[in-house]
Amino acid sequence: MSLPEFFDHGDLVAVLTTQPLGRALDYRAPEGGCHLGAFVEVPLGPRKVLGVIWGPGLGDYDLSKIRHVIRVLDAAPMREEMRVFLERAAAYTLTTMPAMLRLATRAPGLGDPPSMRKVYRRGDQVPERMTDARRRVLEVLEDYGDLSFTLKELAEMAGVTSSVVKGLAKQGGVREEDAPRDMPYARLDPDMPGKELTEDQAAAAAVLADGVRSEAYGTTLLRGVTGSGKTEVYLEAVAAALRAGRQALVLLPEIALTEQFLTRVQERFGAKPAEWHSGATMTERRRIWRMVGQGQCQLVIGARSALFLPYQNLGLIVVDEEHDTSYKQEEGVLYNARDMAVLRAAICGAQVVLASATPSLESWANVEAGKYRRLDLTSRFGPAVMPTMGAIDMRGEGLPSDRWVSPTLQAEVNKRLEKGEQAMLFINRRGYAPITLCRACGHQIGCDHCDARMVEHRFLKRLICHQCGESKPMPEACPSCEAEGRLAAVGPGVERLGEEAAAIWPDARIATLSSDMYGSARALKAEIAGIAEGAADIVIGTQLVAKGHNFPNLTLVGVIDADLGLMGSDLRAAERTFQLMRQVAGRAGRAEAPGTALLQTYQPEHPVIRAILAGDEEAFWAAEAAERKQAGVPPYGRMAGIILSGPDVAQVFDAGNLLARQDAPLRRIGAQVFGPAPAPIARVRGRHRVRLLVKAEKSAPLQEALAAWVAQVRLKGDLRLAVDIDPQSFY
Repeated sequence: MSLPEFFDHGDLVAVLTTQPLGRALDYRAPEGGCHLGAFVEVPLGPRKVLGVIWGPGLGDYDLSKIRHVIRVLDAAPMREEMRVFLERAAAYTLTTMPAMLRLATRAPGLGDPPSMRKVYRRGDQVPERMTDARRRVLEVLEDYGDLSFTLKELAEMAGVTSSVVKGLAKQGGVREEDAPRDMPYARLDPDMPGKELTEDQAAAAAVLADGVRSEAYGTTLLRGVTGSGKTEVYLEAVAAALRAGRQALVLLPEIALTEQFLTRVQERFGAKPAEWHSGATMTERRRIWRMVGQGQCQLVIGARSALFLPYQNLGLIVVDEEHDTSYKQEEGVLYNARDMAVLRAAICGAQVVLASATPSLESWANVEAGKYRRLDLTSRFGPAVMPTMGAIDMRGEGLPSDRWVSPTLQAEVNKRLEKGEQAMLFINRRGYAPITLCRACGHQIGCDHCDARMVEHRFLKRLICHQCGESKPMPEACPSCEAEGRLAAVGPGVERLGEEAAAIWPDARIATLSSDMYGSARALKAEIAGIAEGAADIVIGTQLVAKGHNFPNLTLVGVIDADLGLMGSDLRAAERTFQLMRQVAGRAGRAEAPGTALLQTYQPEHPVIRAILAGDEEAFWAAEAAERKQAGVPPYGRMAGIILSGPDVAQVFDAGNLLARQDAPLRRIGAQVFGPAPAPIARVRGRHRVRLLVKAEKSAPLQEALAAWVAQVRLKGDLRLAVDIDPQSFY
């Protein structure tokens, strides 16, 4: 039965709100009526809350007590395809509908009427007197470039009072302007000339553009070696979507750091796209949300949550670096943006492009099963060639225990410095050292709220917990035995590697790239741009440097600890190590000069290390697929994680044991339950965590069985339960 499209004044309507109530509530349509999907404001107890007209009311409540919708908001109604997407995503991830609606309304002031407002941008005058507070305001404006701020936003971000901003405006250091609250985005021109494509790039671009023009759903894996021009190829698919009058979305794993990418988009289409990520101001987020819904924004470059914007006519979704683990949301609503992109496109008849040099095994398996099409780019763009790969067997290097750069790697770096080329040293650990140990009593400094060691960040002079973010000053004495001067850093992090590099190459310009060493994403972007232009001789970085950056003069990559990812019991450990090493190696030799990638390893005979060096990716994927298939694990089986947490460890385990005993709904579909067991990090933010793992066959109706299973247990007190379908990590 089709739903009515319009409800007259007084009709019963079901309103889904963002409040954690679990279901839609009945209200009466306001004066003037309302459309299905309309965004509305409704009373809930003494409050006014945001909601969406979800359908006709049920009438299963005392009709005399049903209240009226207060007003219909000035926003484009939610389209049917969006409501279907939220319902299907909720069913797949076992998430409540109010939580899904919160994802789809993550912009402030959605109910505010169109109006003018004061905004503040960079001025062109230098203030007569520079104070600390004024400097902070100007630094925020410098970091964010052309973006505008409201007075409140700018003052809060700079940590000053509004009078400081107004004082700067009077002196011309800040420009105060009247601007419409929500401006349409500049039109993009798909017919501007792009870069000249090679034969295989042009062929791949034509296939993608044909898919977009078909206005039908389809998913394509665009696999290309690093530097092969995948971006230029899928930008032609974006151009095809724009020509057809449809919107496009490009998802990036590190949107706040990709200045080079945004520049390329602007060069291709003549205007900047919308940027949706955590670094965008609340004002900008509201503008994007409203303009996307009105069709006044053609292209969004976004983080994973950009999938939940209210697109009017979405024709293309690109998931760049589709293998990247940051596409999995690990808190709140647990979803994988890559999989949700495919779901959203299937509902609205759009094309999906999954781009990667090192695809996920899930995507590889979907190609093998005939679900996805595959296009390959096998050579680098222009004169660049793939780097030569090599291993340094650390067992024969004779390094002292407090050094990490081998003599062999040091000699290779020296050669690059003599030629005026850049070298990169890579280690996938933030901070200075992962463990701080007392040599007097053996105590390792841990977090007060988590079962995790605190990581020393010497640059900040603090210890930081990478689980909950808690930090404290580096102590002079051991917190356990109070011995002074006996605390020692154990193991290397990116900061410690930088210290060692400075000692080995005192005359070299060294840049250390780690997301927590910069005050803002804009400052980090500026550093990356400077490196690309030759402002550093040696680059030291974490996995941040593996994500799509182009350093033309970089000819050597040295991986300090290639074995790091091979430890532990994660079923994806081999896959992730393979991907990360290949991605990092791909930073070398992206211009005329050939590149070399050297992996320091104590296990050169390990199958993953051998596969990385051989470069035979198909053989690696085939072997990895065979192992996973035999074990019946993803992508050839299904898994779900159940995470129970609470302040009382005994209560958490009791709930876990009760669940494990009442597993009849799972046994009916042939699923197995493992656990309960303490999570590898058993306490986070003061809450004890217990995991159960469910494993089922690929065809099993897992969500239905899981819903029936967890419904049997009523959680008492402060106990919480989260279901993670297709878990990506097992911490």
